[in-house]
Amino acid sequence: MTTHFITAEIDLQETPAELLEVIETELKKQGEPLRWAITSVDADKQKATVEAVVTTVTALCK
Repeated sequence: MTTHFITAEIDLQETPAELLEVIETELKKQGEPLRWAITSVDADKQKATVEAVVTTVTALCK
């Protein structure tokens, strides 16, 4: 298992529930999220920056 720190830029959504779903979907593309936080919001661009720690399972080579 490997742990990674990632940053993602997410489009702001109409409702908090939609935003949560979009964030979780985007993070799961990179691995299994351990924790995450919205660290900044650009209201002009309608973007949120999310920082997260995710884990991935690596295959063992023989």
